[in-house]
Amino acid sequence: MGTTDRLDRHQPLVLGLFRIVIGLLFTSEGAATLLGVLDRDAAPAGDWPFWYAGVIELVCGALVLLGVLTRAAAFLSSGAMAFAYFTEHQPDGLFPLQNGGLSPALFCWGFLLLVFFGPGAMSLSGLFRRDAATAAGGRG
Repeated sequence: MGTTDRLDRHQPLVLGLFRIVIGLLFTSEGAATLLGVLDRDAAPAGDWPFWYAGVIELVCGALVLLGVLTRAAAFLSSGAMAFAYFTEHQPDGLFPLQNGGLSPALFCWGFLLLVFFGPGAMSLSGLFRRDAATAAGGRG
């Protein structure tokens, strides 16, 4: 068995770990924005666009972290980060290193990856599907 085969065998696990990490990081951004934790002041309720971004970050980040509705939550998150990049960062310079938009750019593309590849291993949705398939198979 070659190196590529061994790496391919672990793709679902690594994708699941990627999903968990990006979901946790995004959830922490939302918690910081909404709750004023992690050395950040809370955005006032209803403050456009920061408070709304915090809600998306907290809710969608938690869904991605848990692996529930992953593709939909990742799609909304990717779009929110593209919006953040182009409205808040890109006017200050073309490249993320110039304009402080590295985090939104990486989140945008990371979430887009999850839209196309799904949650990977260790997701709650995968656990529920497995349980449902086992229950359906046990009846017959």
